[in-house]
Amino acid sequence: MSSPSRTVVVTGAGGFVGSRLVRRLIEDPAFIDDRLVICDLALAEAGWPDRVRCVRGDFGTPEVLRDLLRDGADVVFHLAGVLGGAAEADPGLARRVNIDATLSLMEALRGLPKPARLVFASSIAVFGPTGRACIDDATPTDPVMLYGAQKRMVEVAIEQAAARGWIDGLSLRLPGIVARPRSSGGLKSGFLSDLFNAWTEGSDIVLPVSPQGTTWLLSVRACVDALVHAAGLPGSLQTPRALTLPALRVEFASIVSALRAVEPTSPSTITFQPEPDIEAQFGRQPALETPFADHLGFRHDGDVQTLVERALEEIPR
Repeated sequence: MSSPSRTVVVTGAGGFVGSRLVRRLIEDPAFIDDRLVICDLALAEAGWPDRVRCVRGDFGTPEVLRDLLRDGADVVFHLAGVLGGAAEADPGLARRVNIDATLSLMEALRGLPKPARLVFASSIAVFGPTGRACIDDATPTDPVMLYGAQKRMVEVAIEQAAARGWIDGLSLRLPGIVARPRSSGGLKSGFLSDLFNAWTEGSDIVLPVSPQGTTWLLSVRACVDALVHAAGLPGSLQTPRALTLPALRVEFASIVSALRAVEPTSPSTITFQPEPDIEAQFGRQPALETPFADHLGFRHDGDVQTLVERALEEIPR
């Protein structure tokens, strides 16, 4: 996959997914000859290999953006953003980061000699609560949250830019990624990860969904696999520029059962008190079919127990 001396850029490199992606890029033999440029508001001061350049700051400001792309870019993983509930709470900030800064990044990439492969972290929030029995590649988007609407706006911008040959872009619609740290990024779906944290800590938790509620989940390991896989797809590939990733559709009761099987000594008590708005958005996910992504080689975690084991690996002990 790797060609000598590519420049690989990661925004949001200090975040939950971004930090694990950076670790993968550093360790993966497929990227061993590549220069890495990683950007976030805060990054570790030391400990990076010589081929990693850190850019600390807001990628939406002109000076940081110039610094970010001063070496050019062959592959860009764009993970930075204002997520979920945080976007609803501060629409102005969400627009500046999720729309304005992202469009500025794309415009800067347009000026490069060769179209960069842009892998954009989109979201299943572009669908909203559809009420459908199944979501597949033909399902129209209908976001209800500001976050989902902004993700869809960027998807359209990427489709347009790719059609004009300015970038070689792909948007990956991510499901719930587990297990994030507690209170991570203002996500309304944060309870999905809090469940795993509570089980590890042995603390009690009340979930705002029903035991029979269903959701789509992916471990962060499988998420990173998908991002890397997207970066390596052929540039000449004729495919929709926005792909819904394969994910496990699981009942919350099944997750609890798997937690008990994997770590049976936890004293945690899990109770359910459904909240209608949360249940509608995150607890009634229909069947999911992803033939485009399946054909391209994207994969989910395989089964609920593997998902749970991988999610628990991410929690500090």
